[in-house]
Amino acid sequence: MDHFVYRNGVLLGESVAVPAVAEAAGTPFYLYSSATLIDHYERLAKAFAPLDPILCYSVKCCGNLHLLRLLAARGSGFDVVSGGELHRALAAGADPARIVYAGVGKTDDEIAAAIEARIGWFNVESEEELENLRRIAASGRASVRAALRVNPDVDPHTHAYTSTGHRDAKFGVAIDAARRVFERHGRDSAVSLCGLHLHIGSPVNAVAPYLDAIRKTLTLMDELNRAGHAVDTLDLGGGFGAHYRGSEAPPAAEYAAAIVPLLAGRRLRVILEPGRSIAANAGILVTRVLYTKQSGARRFVICDAGMNDLIRPALYDAFHFIWPVRPGMQWTPPTRGEKVDLPGLIPVDVVGPVCETGDFFALGRAIPPVQRGDLLAVFTAGAYGMSMASNYNSRPRPPEVLIEGDRFRVIRRRESYDDLCRLERDGG
Repeated sequence: MDHFVYRNGVLLGESVAVPAVAEAAGTPFYLYSSATLIDHYERLAKAFAPLDPILCYSVKCCGNLHLLRLLAARGSGFDVVSGGELHRALAAGADPARIVYAGVGKTDDEIAAAIEARIGWFNVESEEELENLRRIAASGRASVRAALRVNPDVDPHTHAYTSTGHRDAKFGVAIDAARRVFERHGRDSAVSLCGLHLHIGSPVNAVAPYLDAIRKTLTLMDELNRAGHAVDTLDLGGGFGAHYRGSEAPPAAEYAAAIVPLLAGRRLRVILEPGRSIAANAGILVTRVLYTKQSGARRFVICDAGMNDLIRPALYDAFHFIWPVRPGMQWTPPTRGEKVDLPGLIPVDVVGPVCETGDFFALGRAIPPVQRGDLLAVFTAGAYGMSMASNYNSRPRPPEVLIEGDRFRVIRRRESYDDLCRLERDGG
């Protein structure tokens, strides 16, 4: 359930009026609903409960410590892809045994730190990485568990930049190569190669690609076990969709209804790495209109948030629903779909202040009339929003605010101009 709703012509996050947060925090800012975050996590946990999986929330999608603590308190594990994300997860109180470490380019120092932290599994992406992991583990007389990431060569029908399960992707190894990796390294004492990992892309708004990938991986697993390898862990990755345009993403129960029967009764340790499906609809970006102008045939709404704050539209041509925080009663949207059919809407380009033509949130989007000073909400911004934000154009990154019922609190302050120069000043 999404806990951002319009009541009496104003947007609320849970029981808090968004304009009240804007007055306290200034704009732009990210606003998260704790109830939405928890609700989506618990829906996944309930749907896949027959497999007793380890749900490892993907830190890369939204890594604020306060949000990680909310999930850790509910038993979540964490999927990390860098030493910094490992540091965040541990700082949030994560159980190291419920951390999986993926990523194609782990450095020696990052590997050593993860071994020292005694994480649960390394998701290994290549034979050379596995050899390096073995060398580092053996030098410290440690024994670690690893899952080999396989590339099942399936098409998840998502954006080219986030499609990771096809044959030519940089991620994982082909299934034929996986057999050879196990033949060479499957009985090593320093690295227990006990699992297979797959992650086909994100967002994947269909169940069929998962079934195809899982079936191929299970066939490989059965072959490996018959050859004497003890492969008892299957990491299914993440990539489950979220609602950006309306209701395009299957609910957690629909994914589970198809996947659980494939794995039930196999006595496998199952790991899931959800991120977007938990965090996306738990966050919005709130921005204020600076100016409006007509230029030729186009009408522009210029906001104080830009592509440095939310890069997804510029990078992925991603759709985010946008609507005024106070639209007026006649323009309260019945749904948050791509096209809202209400009288009086005006097609505009919603853009930011960054010196790039690609600095936009929406082009030709029909929204209610707005003017200088009005607030706009950019929805479904909880995943890959703040985590991908930058200081481009020397713009301080926005604050993050968390709503809990009828209260809100700043969980990351707005950066200052001094913050922008601090590391350079200290280093010079």
